[in-house]
Amino acid sequence: MTLLALDFGGTKHAAAIIAPGDSQWRNVKRQLSPTGADVRVDMEIARSLSRELLRGKTPTAIGVSFGGPVDATTGIVRLSHHVPGWENFPLKQKLEDEFSAPVSVDNDANVAALGEHRFGAGRGYESLLYITVSTGVGGGWILNGKPWRGFQGMAGEIGHGVVDPNGPMCLCGKQGCLERLASGPYIAQQVREILEKDPLRGAILRSRVGENLAAITAEQIAQAAAQGDDLSLEILNQAGWALGVAIGNVANLINPQLFVVGGGVSKAGQPLWDAIHQVAHQTALPEVHFEIVSAQLGDEAPLWGAVALAEDLLANP
Repeated sequence: MTLLALDFGGTKHAAAIIAPGDSQWRNVKRQLSPTGADVRVDMEIARSLSRELLRGKTPTAIGVSFGGPVDATTGIVRLSHHVPGWENFPLKQKLEDEFSAPVSVDNDANVAALGEHRFGAGRGYESLLYITVSTGVGGGWILNGKPWRGFQGMAGEIGHGVVDPNGPMCLCGKQGCLERLASGPYIAQQVREILEKDPLRGAILRSRVGENLAAITAEQIAQAAAQGDDLSLEILNQAGWALGVAIGNVANLINPQLFVVGGGVSKAGQPLWDAIHQVAHQTALPEVHFEIVSAQLGDEAPLWGAVALAEDLLANP
């Protein structure tokens, strides 16, 4: 038997094949989308990668992670925030027609949560919230050992929980969202805005980018913080504070055993993690106990979650 796992990202796609119960890929392929790609381009990339891996064989089941809102019951993609043409696209049906195999599709954060639960940092836990902190901030729930999607599949949108009502305006229209304070692009934007107003701050960071403020990224900020840059440390501490407030409030509300934090910003170093842990436990009630750990699967979490979706199709045909 062969399981096919697909990960439709905003700008990059991946496909892998694996045998049920295995912990290593038989083969895996990745490809970037060209500039200006639409749904037709993305679908052709997925077909090409899959055909190359399958070599004429029919997969037993297919699991799919999609970077955008999905109706997991029907397998219909609601939209992509990055690629045009995905509105109300019947991805499950298209892939089943293409490969003559059962298909399960879900949002990438939900699928990554399932991947970490089944194969990564969440193994052995019955309840967890997976949080990815990268270009945006998203989340996926595992409750009682199973994905919990909520009404209409919108559970886990922790990135647009407000942690500072007087904070800066988020793209969603609210002030002080977690995503506005902790995501990579917004961290970089905030630092650039401060440096433009105050030329005496962030000397180490300025030297790293040669005074080219447009070159500042969250990664550069993390590296400058590791060298002791005052502004970079301040902004990462603020991001950690925002994540800690969000995690502590969620811990009070739902009481999961575990929070798994992944995404590029989660690699920003110890100052970020110290702030997350301190503020989360200050925000939560003393009687509320939980762990906060780093994700283990990295960028492959959605792909491994897709394997779990495919395995579940075999267990519950």
